[in-house]
Amino acid sequence: MMEPVRPIALSDIEDARRRIAGTVLRTPLVRLQVGNGADIYLKLENLQPTNAYKIRGAANAVARLPDEERTRGVWTISAGNAGQGVAYAARAFGVPCSVVTIETAPQTKLERMRALGATIVPVSYEEAWRAAESHAFEGMEGTFIHPFDNHDFIAGHGTMGLEIAEDLPEVRTLIAAIGGGGLITGVGSALKALRPEVKVIGAEPETAAPYAYSLKQGAPQRFPDWQASFVDGAGGKSVTERMWQRMQPVVDRAITVTLDETRQAMRLIAEKSRTIAEGAGALSLAAALQDQALEGPIVCIVSGGNIDLDKFAELVTAP
Repeated sequence: MMEPVRPIALSDIEDARRRIAGTVLRTPLVRLQVGNGADIYLKLENLQPTNAYKIRGAANAVARLPDEERTRGVWTISAGNAGQGVAYAARAFGVPCSVVTIETAPQTKLERMRALGATIVPVSYEEAWRAAESHAFEGMEGTFIHPFDNHDFIAGHGTMGLEIAEDLPEVRTLIAAIGGGGLITGVGSALKALRPEVKVIGAEPETAAPYAYSLKQGAPQRFPDWQASFVDGAGGKSVTERMWQRMQPVVDRAITVTLDETRQAMRLIAEKSRTIAEGAGALSLAAALQDQALEGPIVCIVSGGNIDLDKFAELVTAP
């Protein structure tokens, strides 16, 4: 039985911060010198122990489980980053973890999940998305931790919003990639509670932009002509009804970017911050650079850096 959707309260996020303090890094917020006058900061979640923000939600969700549920083991569904986060948290508690993984996930992500002790169950993207929508997958045992539609998971992501508000009180715009919607819901909930004037904007690739499409239609939709791309950590096939309910109160709008704009943003992050961003991690900066009318200071969440190095080099050096 799915728990009813309810707002992510500031107290939920503050409790999560105390709960995950020993597991999760307070990541740096660094100014990006882009030369066009834009006032942009990068929140470098690619520096987390799992090189992605999902560890925040995973650590909170696993810590919140009753002992009897935790000891039965946990499982999740992931293109890689959620799987790493849940596996990392599960290992800290000494419990088994399985991950229903999209079979085309980068080898870097698969290897890291295995190194953390996770059992990998490879499936097609369609099968994984159906499991995410139904909250079920035949044959899996233990407690299911949803990779985005989970109150505790989202509250954990909200801890990033607390850090941003403290490190840059004058922030005016926040941009985050949208995959399932858990990241932007968590951070948006924290910032709207602390800084109601902040605009919270989602970023999606043009090949997979279900939230922007749903906004145009006025209801959650499946995205027509969805295409797989190197942006494997964001850009789902649809917006679920439950995540639509979660995002609506805290997300102001969405920006759709091209794959080439995303690739250029990956290169710029590498050049300026000397860190690696995967495709989903660079969507926020691509969106900020596309829309010159955004009010600064702008914070772009670099959500992760888990990409095969050969693929990264190919993408950022292409003409």
